Amino acid sequence: MSKKRILYISQEITPYLPESEIANVGRNLPQNIQEKGKEIRTFMPKFGCINERRNQLHEVIRLSGMNLIIDDNDHPLIIKVASIQPARMQVYFIDNEDYFQRKAILKDGNGKFFDDNDERAIFFCRGVLETVKKLGWAPDLIHCHGWMTSLIPLYLKTSYKDEPLFENSKVVTSVYNDCFSGSLDKSFAKKAIMDGVTTDDVEQFIDPSHTNLCRAAASWSDGIIIGSEESSKIVEGLDGKPILDFQGEDYADAYSDFYDEVLMTEEVLAE
Repeated sequence: MSKKRILYISQEITPYLPESEIANVGRNLPQNIQEKGKEIRTFMPKFGCINERRNQLHEVIRLSGMNLIIDDNDHPLIIKVASIQPARMQVYFIDNEDYFQRKAILKDGNGKFFDDNDERAIFFCRGVLETVKKLGWAPDLIHCHGWMTSLIPLYLKTSYKDEPLFENSKVVTSVYNDCFSGSLDKSFAKKAIMDGVTTDDVEQFIDPSHTNLCRAAASWSDGIIIGSEESSKIVEGLDGKPILDFQGEDYADAYSDFYDEVLMTEEVLAE
């Protein structure tokens, strides 16, 4: 039996960004799952504050060069990669001069949320899926971490559902308390539309608050993981799919078993 393939998509991973709940899971979970015998790939945004020399990032020319159109504007997709040597784990970075060259993550020097965080999220999500296609690496399960990944489940179930690489992929969303106040740009839902996505599909994204983004992502997913102790309330009422409760610091075994449960559930339904 071939190894199960798990794709991790995270908005934060330490040591490239400061430690946080998401960043620590993004660093440790893939390593733990890899050590349990599964094959992994990991993606994150290449925020401008990440020191490329210190972290030994380099561009992957064969994966770069595509343009993604967002709100009628072309944005070149640049792919970089680095290795976390102790974990024997590669991390792929989604980069673009317009969205990720500024020396900050999500807020400016005055603590104001960047006006284009909506487009940065769209670019990141589409960039990951297009890059995985170029890699030719078909994931059995995709695990999303952070609100910036909230469009991944939607895209997998719409635009990419007939893509041979993804047609059998299941998607799990972890819900965290990575909250922001207010909402993203009110045109987020419209900008997120691409081939295969209808206005009805993005209805849950019309009011793009943190809670609504997380609920929308969870509703399009095959399984939900409560990633923060107090985040279960975000997905209250979303019944009918597997949910893994908050696990605390010792979570790797439970996550691995949950992956198997989601994959097995779908296999049984297909028979």
